[in-house]
Amino acid sequence: MLIEVADVQVHLGRAMEVAQSVSAEYEGDALYHHSMRSYFFGAAWAQGRGLDFDHELLFVAAMLHDLALTPPFDSHTLPFEEAGSHLARVFAAGLGWPRERRDRAAELIVLHMRDDVEPERDLESRLLQVGTSADVSGTGLDAFDPHFIAALIAAYPRLGFAESFVRHFHDQAERKPNCAAAQLVAGSWPDRAVANPLDRV
Repeated sequence: MLIEVADVQVHLGRAMEVAQSVSAEYEGDALYHHSMRSYFFGAAWAQGRGLDFDHELLFVAAMLHDLALTPPFDSHTLPFEEAGSHLARVFAAGLGWPRERRDRAAELIVLHMRDDVEPERDLESRLLQVGTSADVSGTGLDAFDPHFIAALIAAYPRLGFAESFVRHFHDQAERKPNCAAAQLVAGSWPDRAVANPLDRV
């Protein structure tokens, strides 16, 4: 199956279709649309720089990276990105992915909440960081064509995503005060997320 936004295309294989289905089933429309936008932002960033990346790996990680924010998969001890990494390992094992590839999917999900990764060291992790940062707080939006941004928001509307996502992070921070989400909530991140220019497209 082919999905396209503006001039950014992705051909979905079996693993990607299943990951998309899981995201759509469990995350609700706002969070699912965020997962899709995160992939397309990352893919567009790579395409604009002529970078060849693992589409399947990035797409699966993008679909699963916030799954542990949902009630069925929430962990009361692990930060959501770490819990999500374990979910990705189990998911990938069910697809028959070898251990090294399962580890990579898990790594992308953990690293998207860490310090920026240089694309020369780990391109797919950097792309997930680019995609999620653009969609959550508007970081780096000037790197994208306004036509692409408008088409992406039209295809996957935000549906009050910013406010609901900030609530998710406040919940994580209250229950897991040492997690990365708690550090973000303690700073200016909530204001930047709610003020994301994408909500005015």
